[in-house]
Amino acid sequence: MPCLMLGVPGNKERCMVELEVLLTDIVMGESPRWNARDGRFCFADWGTREIIALDATGNREVILHEVGGPPLSFDWLPDGQLLVVAGREGRLLRLVNGSLVTHADLRPLAMTPWNEIVVDGRGNIYLNNTGFDFPGAEFAPGFIALVTPDGTVRQVAADIAFPNGMSVTPDNHTLIVAESYASRLTAFDIADGGSLANRRIWAEILGAAPDGICLDAEGAVWYADVPNQRCVRVCEGGDVLQTIELDRGGFACMLGDAGRRTLYILANSWHGLTQMTGAERSGQVLAVHVDVPGAGWP
Repeated sequence: MPCLMLGVPGNKERCMVELEVLLTDIVMGESPRWNARDGRFCFADWGTREIIALDATGNREVILHEVGGPPLSFDWLPDGQLLVVAGREGRLLRLVNGSLVTHADLRPLAMTPWNEIVVDGRGNIYLNNTGFDFPGAEFAPGFIALVTPDGTVRQVAADIAFPNGMSVTPDNHTLIVAESYASRLTAFDIADGGSLANRRIWAEILGAAPDGICLDAEGAVWYADVPNQRCVRVCEGGDVLQTIELDRGGFACMLGDAGRRTLYILANSWHGLTQMTGAERSGQVLAVHVDVPGAGWP
């Protein structure tokens, strides 16, 4: 695959990185995940309603077809069972013997679209809801819900300004969520039962629209940014450690490979949600080596 040489301005210097194009011909890639069980990078194509796996040799496999309209996200339970969020149906699905069954009914909490998911190391499932029918409807704040291992569903945080990517720290003690409409990353302490408390601003990133995020072993967050066409590494407090400029919107990112030192980036041209299932297939999977490995969940 071709490689792009892109500038990476840090706090003190500017260097060049080799950004590899692993895959093209995607309508709209979102919700990237590294599947350590089979060593493959996975993502959802919202335009084709598929979940796709990509191995180290570049082989592409569609592992699920027609899994629901966007938003579409997924993650795995600690025992390896695949969970899929059917965002506009208000259902959390689980793959059982090749078929999707309802794991949790989310409709009693909200009928507005469900967006992202993260499963922590204890099997707590966190999902967020946009709070309004994006796009077109008037903005309203969203929220975060919890599905516990016993199947209980409840809201655990409110007033999130368009919740997007979420990550949980390796010790299962902190959840970080991207608030795209507030230009910030927000953190919560996780209690023993999965509830969220001690809400605080983890990083104020003025002018940014953080979308998908992931954590690394130094406690920094990588976030993708659609309007600013970049992927950025920040530490708690908001200092920018590294920036990877893109030629199209950065929608989400994930640290993976055997040592979790490859940053995978999902980049797409963006013409609005109503056009994302059109003929244009501008989506790409990009990859770049990083020094600090991934950590936490997903």
